[in-house]
Amino acid sequence: MSVTKSPRPPTAAPPAGEGRRRLGVGGLLAALLLLLAVVAAGLAIGARQYSLGEVWHGLLDPHAPAYTVVRETRLPRTLLGLLAGIGLGLAGGVMQALTRNPLADPGLLGINAGASAAIVTAITFLGITSVAGYVWFAFAGAGVVSALVWAVGGGRSATPGRLALAGAAVNAALFAYVSAVELLDTASLDRMRFWTVGSLAGARPSTVTGVAPFIAVGVLLTAVLARPLNALALGDDAARALGARPGGTRVGAIVAVTLLCGAATAACGPIVFVGLMVPHLVRALTGPDLRRLLPYCAVLAPVTLIGADVLGRVVGRPAEIQVGIVTMVAGGPVFLAVVRRGRAVGA
Repeated sequence: MSVTKSPRPPTAAPPAGEGRRRLGVGGLLAALLLLLAVVAAGLAIGARQYSLGEVWHGLLDPHAPAYTVVRETRLPRTLLGLLAGIGLGLAGGVMQALTRNPLADPGLLGINAGASAAIVTAITFLGITSVAGYVWFAFAGAGVVSALVWAVGGGRSATPGRLALAGAAVNAALFAYVSAVELLDTASLDRMRFWTVGSLAGARPSTVTGVAPFIAVGVLLTAVLARPLNALALGDDAARALGARPGGTRVGAIVAVTLLCGAATAACGPIVFVGLMVPHLVRALTGPDLRRLLPYCAVLAPVTLIGADVLGRVVGRPAEIQVGIVTMVAGGPVFLAVVRRGRAVGA
């Protein structure tokens, strides 16, 4: 007599949210390891290349042959790239969420141009040349342009297309002003010719300490805004129903973008495409949830910026190509290819 065995009940699959959380944490750890590798490359690679052992001794031993280059030159440069990358990446993510436009970017919408115009004015007409002196002008310029683009684009009724057009118009006008000032003042042109293309080469310890507090406040503010911005994406009425305040969220987002972009631009110059490409591509991995997207942006944007700086040193050796040129040359075709193939997430 045969005995029929009852079928074994299927094993319960783990909840989808738990699987996504594990994948997100694992991917973020991998991104952090990549960032660590890029930081090491930033310290080791340049006109003169050092091994990791020489870099380690150069960081810790004042009598090491590599101390002057590694500790006093490359370390501030790499740290500045880290801070500026965090600022530009988070600013791009917040701006794309605020405008509901996956192609929004602090550079393309004129925020960086506003900071640049204010700094050029401070350098040319007021004689201010230190980061500590003109960082406040950068904040003022970025804040004014943020409000101007928002107003010209239609305010609360703004559409992604109108904001993009308003930003492009303001961007063109401000860069025309910057170019005119530089051409009319040769001394200003000599002082600003590397800054206006975006560069980490002039980084000093004082530059890093000068912008770090503003980047830190901007990072904290974006962390607080992640959930309200998620709610705002559903519309003002739904956001209010979820406990968010649309007006306060928009103001907070503009303040965060102003702090992040103003500090990064004051220290490095107007670097474009980092704040556009990184959030745009990260969204394909994390989805639109800012609680996942923003941490990835904060890690992968510095990877992009420091990596571009290292690439400029290698390609231009024994001189170097400024990081702003590298991001523009590398980022432009990549972005156009993504748009042309219809892979723009949310577009």
